[in-house]
Amino acid sequence: MGAERDVVFITGASGFIGRALIRRLADRYTLVGLDRAGPPDPPAPAHAVGFDLSSDDKVKAALDEVRRRFGARIASVIHLAAYYDVSGEPNPLYDQITVQGTRRLIDGLQAFDVGQFVFASTMLVHKPTGRPDETINERSPVEPTWAYPESKVRTEAMLRERRGRIPVVFLRIAGVYDDVGHSPFIAEQVARIYEQRVTAHLYPGMLCAGQSFLHIDDLAEAVLRVVDRRRALAPELPLLVGEPDALGYAEVQNLVGRSLHGEDWATIRMPKSLALAGSWIQNEVLGDDDFIKPWMVEQSNDHYILDISQAQRLLDWEPKHSLRGTLPRIVAALKRDPVGWYKTNKLNPALVAWQGPPAQGHHAGEQGTGHAGMSHADGIGVAAEACARPGMGGHDHMAMMEEDARQTRWAHFANMGLGLWLAASPLVYDAVTSETVGAAVRAVTVERGLPSVEWRAGVLMASDLVSGLLITVFAALSLHRRTAWFAPWANTFIGLWLLFAPLLFWSPSAAQYQNDLIVGGLVIAFSVIVPMMPGMSMAGMMDPKSVPPGWTFGPSTGAQRLPIAAMGLIGLIIARMLTAYQLGHVDYAWEPFFAGDPADPRNGTEEIITSAVSKAWPIPDAGLGAVAYMLEILMAVMGTRDRWRTMPWMVTFFGILVIPLGVVSIYFIVIQPIMIGTWSTPALIAALAMLIMIPFALDEVIAMGQFLSWAHRRGKPLLRTFFQGDAVEGGREDTSDALASPAKFWADTTRGITLPWTLAGAMAIGAFLMLTRLVLGTSGAMANSDHVVGALTITVAIIATAEVARGLRFINLLFGAWLAAAPWALDGADATAAWVSVALGLALMGLSLPRGRRSGEHYASWDRFVL
Repeated sequence: MGAERDVVFITGASGFIGRALIRRLADRYTLVGLDRAGPPDPPAPAHAVGFDLSSDDKVKAALDEVRRRFGARIASVIHLAAYYDVSGEPNPLYDQITVQGTRRLIDGLQAFDVGQFVFASTMLVHKPTGRPDETINERSPVEPTWAYPESKVRTEAMLRERRGRIPVVFLRIAGVYDDVGHSPFIAEQVARIYEQRVTAHLYPGMLCAGQSFLHIDDLAEAVLRVVDRRRALAPELPLLVGEPDALGYAEVQNLVGRSLHGEDWATIRMPKSLALAGSWIQNEVLGDDDFIKPWMVEQSNDHYILDISQAQRLLDWEPKHSLRGTLPRIVAALKRDPVGWYKTNKLNPALVAWQGPPAQGHHAGEQGTGHAGMSHADGIGVAAEACARPGMGGHDHMAMMEEDARQTRWAHFANMGLGLWLAASPLVYDAVTSETVGAAVRAVTVERGLPSVEWRAGVLMASDLVSGLLITVFAALSLHRRTAWFAPWANTFIGLWLLFAPLLFWSPSAAQYQNDLIVGGLVIAFSVIVPMMPGMSMAGMMDPKSVPPGWTFGPSTGAQRLPIAAMGLIGLIIARMLTAYQLGHVDYAWEPFFAGDPADPRNGTEEIITSAVSKAWPIPDAGLGAVAYMLEILMAVMGTRDRWRTMPWMVTFFGILVIPLGVVSIYFIVIQPIMIGTWSTPALIAALAMLIMIPFALDEVIAMGQFLSWAHRRGKPLLRTFFQGDAVEGGREDTSDALASPAKFWADTTRGITLPWTLAGAMAIGAFLMLTRLVLGTSGAMANSDHVVGALTITVAIIATAEVARGLRFINLLFGAWLAAAPWALDGADATAAWVSVALGLALMGLSLPRGRRSGEHYASWDRFVL
């Protein structure tokens, strides 16, 4: 074949343009694809040769192989390989690869019989024009404005000096695209409008500013004609190729807007200075590698509209495509397959993982619900239909579910035992009277104006008896298919009653309180946590996917939830201890550090949990905290690793329990020294435990919200999906066992959580502020301000360790600004404390700007909020 056809070399042959040239030239020439060894390889029928421009020896070795395999006669060398990035900054690789690499190649080719050297340059070597009615031709001034075209100008100059007898064509190409994009500038512009970003409505230059583009097929045809007519072309020939019809920026915006959203896209011209500042802040201050660079803003008024008359005359060539006509096809490709389009255009596909095309017909999960709220026959009929659908595994799923129910049947028998235990408990309690209880219980009774000890104990005994019997009955009903849809829920509500009853009636018996707390928690666990929860979507349960679309990990794994349960257990132990003091079961609360008011015999913890703030609650507020911690533990272990889509209601309530209540706990810490004048060590530990839960819980809440949004866009009943869950079309299965080893557990636990030094610094500043009373001697309003700001700074920084909440760190900018201003507005700080406050405020503001280190995790559309 080599003897029959002229040989054409293509460097960079495995790239986008190189592959297109191979397709177009393959039927006329023997093609040799030179590119770095390893995938992707140049496509057939090109002959691949390993080629590296970075050293003389490597270029020589490649050319020696070419000579051995194809001889010394070469019709044309099409040189595409070069260095390129969009940063706009100078980079030594421009000289090493583009300039010196081309020098190595042209010098090595002097020993060959080369008919032509085609250097892939760019139209950007020319000075842009200032008006849309001015065009650029080959005689226009050469004046590049950033690093990439500068490297091309230097390379063109070098080729003129060193080409020897080899004719050179300087092919100055417009921006290349195809029917799915493949141009970073077009792809970014389309993606911004598709995602409806605010920045998609802003442009810092003239809205009529236009730049020529060129379809890849037209470029391939132009290159083919350059090679075919090589003997008729001048020895040194600059040649511009591009579309003479250059669309203005606003025209592109409107074409894309109409194709995507059915209407013109509103674009507002913004001051260039403001855009430059925004780009600098985004890239340099916040640490976000945004596509828009300062050099792009600087050149936003530039026009690159080409006069291609020389290419028309010499090559008898003109473009057959236009960006105007292709943009709707690019948009159509995006709408057909958003994820594939983003991958093709080297954008973040996680952003659109939930935005696939509308499903055709009914999704397998739309009819596949459980049997909550239906008769037994209806429920089984619908379930059987769901399980028999394609891809759902036929009726085997019903057998699997029945087998699962059999394996967890013991939990209902356990509840029968717990019910009987509870019903019999009044028979073994000691007599509870005003004479048998401790003095602390009597004091609480008088202080709170409660009914008599005997009455309260009797009501709780009756509650235990009735609740125990009901638990036994509903546990038995849970074993029968006709009543299994409601009986476990009935026991769940009884379990909740047992958690609250001792608090509502201010149980005078410690044994009674502990018994109800433990039995209530176990009944809930054995009703809906251990067995399969009734009422869940059949399709959702049968779908094995646990990693949401666009995510790199599952946010509901055991390793992700176990830290929450552990922190909840710490909180429960502390809250139970404080509740015992509030109920009068013990006459001392543990407090190792804070003595409280010297005139009060109680320590700091005892003062706080008997303060007016605490007494404002009709029940022991520590007991309410114990219930919250118990529910957090139960909900943390509830469900499987796919619960973000199978149990959205539970993830929602879990998020409400962890996140808002965690913030409330910080509020109570904030007010302790301000309103009560002391601290509580146990309360501080419990609040920290609650706060640590928040970053671990946030990613699951985000994934659940994305699932519900996707279900709503698919036209699924939102309320039913919220309570019953469903399957998803995307995502993937993850069967890894993170609990198998400490290393795997830690790696999975911390996915999505990072602690940049900036956030650690903010936490340190917050901790120092909470101690300024002791360290700097602040007092009054200034001391209170430092305490509040310190606690809130720590809260924000800890929550922001979750990457999905990283943007919350900007709240600390406000706290920093206040710290700088507070000494001049508040009393209570001397000169030293005042200037320390200013310094800490400025430091906190500086630490709150950079995003800091980010992991490689993705969170689908939420990626854009990891600022």
